[in-house]
Amino acid sequence: MELKTPEESKTTLTDLVLPSETNPLNNLFGGELLARMDRAASIAARRHSRRIVVTASVNHVAFNKAVPLGSVVTVEAKVSRSFKTSMEIFLDVWIEDRESGRRTKANEAIYTFVAVDDMGNPVPVPGIDPQTKLEKDRFEAALRRKQLSLVLAGKLKPKDATELKALFE
Repeated sequence: MELKTPEESKTTLTDLVLPSETNPLNNLFGGELLARMDRAASIAARRHSRRIVVTASVNHVAFNKAVPLGSVVTVEAKVSRSFKTSMEIFLDVWIEDRESGRRTKANEAIYTFVAVDDMGNPVPVPGIDPQTKLEKDRFEAALRRKQLSLVLAGKLKPKDATELKALFE
């Protein structure tokens, strides 16, 4: 299978925060943001794999900054690394200042998707060829995150987590 760049999966969703999507403090509900991120990540995973994809896990979410009512919010998603049948998607969430147009990073997340066939069975996905420094950093860190997840799930012995061991040597 031919390698693909993260840029080939890039997905950008931009929308306005409406009153029905906010909590009593007039900020976007966390669950609404999670749904937006899930949609962007699924499109990125589908672009990379060209297959049906399903959410396997939400590995990390950081709600660093509230997203106020009326904000223009942009979710950017790219496949950061792929494994045999799974893909890690890194998401950045930006808020656009209404007056200056300047964007500020508000949140980030990491999702994992699995490509499946019409019967729901996992299928192989193309590898990733990172191009930029950020893409390379995220690519390298993805293997450590995967190993940590497998160790915590009891599917990998800590002594076999080579990337994690290298952090402490």
